[in-house]
Amino acid sequence: MTGAKRGDILQNSMTYGLFTGAFVMHYGAEKIGILVIPAGPGNTERQINLMRDFGTTMLHITPSYALYVASVIYDKGIDPRRDLKLKRAYLGAEPYSEETRKKIEDMLGIDIYNCYGLTEMNGPGVGFECKYKEGLHIWEDNFLMEVINPETGEPIPDGEIGELVLTTLNREAMPLIRYRTRDLTKIISEPCKCGRTHRRISRILGRSDDMFIVKGVNIFPQQIEQVLMSIKGVAQNYQIVLESYDEMTVKVEIDRELFDGKIERLIRMKDEIVDKIRSATMVKPKVELLEPGTLPISEGKAKRVIDNRTI
Repeated sequence: MTGAKRGDILQNSMTYGLFTGAFVMHYGAEKIGILVIPAGPGNTERQINLMRDFGTTMLHITPSYALYVASVIYDKGIDPRRDLKLKRAYLGAEPYSEETRKKIEDMLGIDIYNCYGLTEMNGPGVGFECKYKEGLHIWEDNFLMEVINPETGEPIPDGEIGELVLTTLNREAMPLIRYRTRDLTKIISEPCKCGRTHRRISRILGRSDDMFIVKGVNIFPQQIEQVLMSIKGVAQNYQIVLESYDEMTVKVEIDRELFDGKIERLIRMKDEIVDKIRSATMVKPKVELLEPGTLPISEGKAKRVIDNRTI
């Protein structure tokens, strides 16, 4: 784990029921002398109390839940830079944008690293970012890595986006051969500035089965997230609702102070969101602006797309 040191305290807030591989990180952290607090998901106030009582320095958490925890910290009047000892967090288990990373870093005043893994491949120990944050180093002494065309199954050259396929090299009990992850990424074969020689993959762009089609256009939820998290005044939660094949509705929570009775501010923000999503996806959405806490809160993997369409 990049930057981890003996004496650090890791608070693991991943969903153990879903991500059994979190135990791999747990015991790996203990091996290098880190105290691990297996907090599990949910009960956010308890999570924050654990951070304060134990002086947590690191978090292992999903990005959607990290956003929510950060918002609760502020709602409780806690200054994370003064009142907490957090230094870094490791985010994984769901695709998220660079804009989301920056938003969480700014809110908590910490350094955030991307991690990657699958329960089928022993959890989050498949790849991690180094301090340069220019792709995730895959442990190629344990996994054979390929990227294929998700439609044809044919391998594609390094540098082109496709579906990640992994083969275990050292596992004896249940080896997996050419396991299709459904995760979309590309291989970065150029040497990293950190000196590691294992190849890297780019940030996960989404899953091949996450893509939805509106007006004949292929759209990934992360494209919407990238736009929303770059707009000042947007809060932590959003949802994409599909009722037909010709339109999508984006429900997005915005900062509470924007509901001050000045309708012009809301109209401007709504127009900005519509224009930027249309520019990013080529589809004009309907947008609903909501107060914080309106949408369901995810304490595990976030469900961003509600598809009510029927064939």
